[in-house]
This record gives sequence, structure tokens and C-alpha cells, in this order.
Amino acid sequence: MIESTMKRIEALLEAADQMDPGRRRELQALLETLKEEVGILAESHQEEAESIAGFTGLTTHEAVRKSPDPKLVSISSEGLLASVEGLEASNPRLVSAVNALCSFFAGLGI
Repeated sequence: MIESTMKRIEALLEAADQMDPGRRRELQALLETLKEEVGILAESHQEEAESIAGFTGLTTHEAVRKSPDPKLVSISSEGLLASVEGLEASNPRLVSAVNALCSFFAGLGI
């Protein structure tokens, strides 16, 4: 399920033709890092990994829409941040990747 969610996120990003190419590459790099870290987490905590992937998908969807709604981007980003609460000690790279991703979305100026 995580792999299909990540593929759907990649497809969303590819279809986001209104996005600046530099920002798109930056987001792709952030998502690639997150994908690796979620894969590691899934080995021991499948449900948590699925939640993180799911919220990443929702946030990406809301951020790359032709007419993004800032409130929905914010709400889904909050869910994404909440999905890694309590993982700071055991998965600091994952938490760092999620924080970087949420900072990226916040910096889009939506």
C-alpha cells in the first residue's frame, strides 16, 4: 500500500504543470528522502508508515492543485506532522524529512 501511495504522489507531482520546475525538483528530492525513510519504518511499524504516506499524499494533492486551498494544505500538513509525533527518538531522519517537507509546503505561499 505504501508503494502505491508513493507512486500516486509521484504522478500528482508529474501532472502539476503549473509548478515551477525548480520547486518541483526540490519537492521530488524531499519526497524521495521521505520514501526511503517510510520504507525503513514500514519494516517495523506498518500502520504508522501508512499514515505518514497517506498524509503526505493528501498534503501533496492539496498543494499542487491548480487552485490550492491554503486551509486544506495547512490541515493536511498538520496531520502529516502529527503522524510522526513520538518517533523523534527512534526515527530522527524520518521526522527530519517530514519537517522539511512541511516547511516546503508552508513556503509555497499558498
